[in-house]
Amino acid sequence: MPATLPKKERLSGKTAIAVLTGRGKWDHTPHLRCCCLSGTGTGLNRIMVSVPKRYFKRAVRRNLLKRRLREAYRLQKDLLEEPGHDILFVYNNAEVVEFSVIFGEVGDLLKRIAR
Repeated sequence: MPATLPKKERLSGKTAIAVLTGRGKWDHTPHLRCCCLSGTGTGLNRIMVSVPKRYFKRAVRRNLLKRRLREAYRLQKDLLEEPGHDILFVYNNAEVVEFSVIFGEVGDLLKRIAR
């Protein structure tokens, strides 16, 4: 599987997001929260990334963290062997952390989902 993140692997649409948040299982790390719904039947792993305005008023910081989250997922998405997962990553801390920290936490969450 190539390490790309095309449009079809991004979760969008009110219905799909409502189903994910309503029926998905929540997990967390020190800086992230994650909601995962397995067995969606799409044949793809789809993700959505969110950084709340509550913690970062400036869009520059929010966009920086969203880019870091997407990149960390893109580089480690092969940890999910089976397709059909919808995943929501929510940054849940008021400080901006280094990419290496985000990379490690995304990897931990993906390993938990793959089990």
